[in-house]
Amino acid sequence: MAVPLLGGLWPALAAAAEGAPSEAFDADTVWKLARELAARPYAPPDETLPAVLAAADYDRYRDFRYRPDKALWRDLPGSRFQAQFFHRGFLFKPPVDIHVVADGRAQQVPFSTSLFDYGPNPTPALQPELGFAGFRLHAPLNNPGYFDELCVFLGASYFRAVAKGLGYGLSARGIALGSGDPGPEEFPAFRAFWLHRPEPGADTITLDALLDGPSVVGAFRFRIHPGEETIFEVDARLFPRVDLPHVGIAPLTSMFQFDASDRGGVDDYRPAVHDSDGLALWTGTDEQVWRPLRNPAAIQHSGFQDRSPRRFGLMQRKRTFSDFQDAEAGYEDRPSAWVEPLDDWGPGEVHLVEIPTGDEYQDNIVAFWRPQAPLEAGSESRWRYRLHWTASPRWKPGLAAVEATRIGARPGKDRSVRLIVVDFDGDAGEAGAAIPEIEVSASRGTVTHPVVHARPGGGWRAAFEFAPDGDAASELRMRLHRGGRAISETWTYRWSA
Repeated sequence: MAVPLLGGLWPALAAAAEGAPSEAFDADTVWKLARELAARPYAPPDETLPAVLAAADYDRYRDFRYRPDKALWRDLPGSRFQAQFFHRGFLFKPPVDIHVVADGRAQQVPFSTSLFDYGPNPTPALQPELGFAGFRLHAPLNNPGYFDELCVFLGASYFRAVAKGLGYGLSARGIALGSGDPGPEEFPAFRAFWLHRPEPGADTITLDALLDGPSVVGAFRFRIHPGEETIFEVDARLFPRVDLPHVGIAPLTSMFQFDASDRGGVDDYRPAVHDSDGLALWTGTDEQVWRPLRNPAAIQHSGFQDRSPRRFGLMQRKRTFSDFQDAEAGYEDRPSAWVEPLDDWGPGEVHLVEIPTGDEYQDNIVAFWRPQAPLEAGSESRWRYRLHWTASPRWKPGLAAVEATRIGARPGKDRSVRLIVVDFDGDAGEAGAAIPEIEVSASRGTVTHPVVHARPGGGWRAAFEFAPDGDAASELRMRLHRGGRAISETWTYRWSA
C-alpha cells in the first residue's frame, strides 16, 4: 500500500484499495492515530511513480483532469458539496489517502483511471493502490444552481479557498517550520484525509486530516462554511517528535512583488502586482495595526509581540481593476485571509517573513503565530481558530483604515530624504469632522514636517519626511488621533536602504 507505516494504525490504509473494508470512526480517531504515529520514527512516504507518470511534464500532467460526472456526492440527494480528486504526477508525487466517513464508518476511496480524462494521452495502466495527490471541494457560491470550486488541498500541508465573487490567491498551511530561516525549511504533509458525507441541505462540511513530517505529527479537523465570507473552523492538535522552538501556527503564504510604496527598479506597465498588500493585526491590547508588505533586497523578518491576539491576517485591500490594470490575473479579486483564535494563545508574536522575488509566480510572504514557549518533544498542544477568506474585513469599523502607502524622494537637492504619504479612508466622511492630529515616530533616523489634511471625496492624507540614519533599518510608526483618542488604525513600516 502507498503508506505502509500507517497500516498498523489504520487497517484500511494497509488493505488493498479495491474493496477495502470500512472501519469505525469517531471524533477521536485521527487524534489517536496522530498520537501513536508521533511515538514512532518518521518514515517518509513512498514517492515512486509508474514510469508513465514519472515522465509526465507540466503540460502532460495538466491533461489529467478529473471527470466532473464522477464527482463524489454528485448524485447524493440534497448535497450542497461535491469532491473531486487530483492525480499523482509532476510535482505532486507523494500519495494522499482519502476516505469517506458516513454513519460512524470510514472507507477508503480507491483510485481508478475511469475517474480521469487523460486528454490526448492514452489511458495508462495504473493500479488502484496508486492513491491521489489531493482533492478539491465544490459548492454553490455565486449561483444556487452551479457548483463553484470552493477550496483545494494539494501539496504538503497547503490549502486555499475562495468566497463569493473571489478567485484564488494566497494559501494557508497546516504548520510552518523554518520559513525564511538560514537552514532548510521543513514541509510536513497531510498524508490522509477523511471527508464526512454532508447531510442533505447542510451548509457546512467536516474534514479530518493527518499531518506527518520528520519533526511533528498533527491531527486536524476542518469545518468549512462557504458564503460571502468562507470560514474554516480549524482544530489542530500537534505532537512534536523533537523540540520546536520556532514553530509557525496558522501560517498564511502569499505573494507581493511591488506597489506604490515599493517599486524601486520596477519596469512594468502595471501600478501594482500582489496577492496581498498588508499584514493586519488586532492585538490583545485592542490596537488595530496595518503593516504594508515589501519585496525586500534581502530576507526580512519582523516580529509583532503580543499576548492573546484577537486576529491577524494577510489582506488585499485594493479592489478595483484600475489598482492593477491586469485584465488576466485579476488581482483585485484575490481574497484576504485572517486568523481568529478561539482560545487564549498566551504570549508570543505574529511573525512576518518577506523574501525577495523577481516575478509574480513565487510566493514570498509568510505570516504566522509564533508562541513564546517552544513546543516540546513528546508533548501535545491544541490550537483552535477560525480562518476567514473574505474581500474586505473591517474589525473595528469606527477606525479609519490605511488605504494606500506611497514613498518617494522628497523634492529638492537631497534625494536621500524620503517623502512618505499614507492615505486613510473613513472618518472624514462625517460632516464637519475636525482635522485630526498626526502622531509619528521612527526608531532610527529623523522625522520632520508631519501634516494631515482631508482628501477630496473623504478620508485623510497624512505625510511626513524621513531622513534615514545611513543604511540603518528603522521602524516607522504613525496614527491619527483627535482629543487623545485614536481615530485611525496604527500604520507601521520597516524602512531599509
